[in-house]
Amino acid sequence: MKPNVKQPARPSAQSPSNRLWGQPLLWGLLLAICVLGIPYAEGLFRWFEPDARQVIYQRAHFYDLLGRHLLVVGVAAIVTISLGVGAGIAVTRKKGQDFLPLVSQLASLGQTFPPVAVLALAVPVLGFGTLPIIMALMLYGLLPIVRNTLTGLQDVDADMKTAAHAMGMTPLQTLYQVELPLAAPVILAGIRTSVTINIATAALGATVGASNLGDPIIAGIINGNMAYVIQGALLIALLALTIDSLFDALQSKIRLHLSSSPGDLARHSTR
Repeated sequence: MKPNVKQPARPSAQSPSNRLWGQPLLWGLLLAICVLGIPYAEGLFRWFEPDARQVIYQRAHFYDLLGRHLLVVGVAAIVTISLGVGAGIAVTRKKGQDFLPLVSQLASLGQTFPPVAVLALAVPVLGFGTLPIIMALMLYGLLPIVRNTLTGLQDVDADMKTAAHAMGMTPLQTLYQVELPLAAPVILAGIRTSVTINIATAALGATVGASNLGDPIIAGIINGNMAYVIQGALLIALLALTIDSLFDALQSKIRLHLSSSPGDLARHSTR
């Protein structure tokens, strides 16, 4: 009679992928706890401002400020991603290569102006509110996306594109089925940098009437209330860490997919 020997449990094929989302969930949970819990933490923030009449920012609910912050950053990100990736694709095609230096210079120009200067120039034209800060975020966040899109597409192995052409694929099919999938990790890294930076930069919108998580910071600076500043800064930092770790998980998942099944892309291209 054969002895009953237990076989070691095989690791689940989904476990590496599932572990990728642990960090974003952790930071997101901490953000939710702080958004809902700060109004009840007066004793903690009283330690920073023991003589202040009020230590919890109460002009707006923190979840409202978070939603407005995400809206401004999200709108700017959608426009910037569309323009940046579109421009990067256009100037890496044969008909648009002559405009590559111009696009690179225009994208770099956006980061030569400080966001405060962009706001000062935009307010007389666009008025107070969310439009000036969206404009500033678009200009400030364009360079990483354009730069990484160019790098990602230019680094695609020429042999892969030649093989796709030999299979009878059109230039458009080669772009969508070969070049963009291979360049996706690099492009996503540029989007990650752009969005993460803009989460912090968006706080300046509070200076021009765009209500967001920058409101407690600006109010704290004006009133000399460090507790307000800490509340706004803490929520912005947790939001940035949540979004950054989410992009990190997406990048890791794409790399796992490309490294674990290198032949899938070629087989998919022939369909």
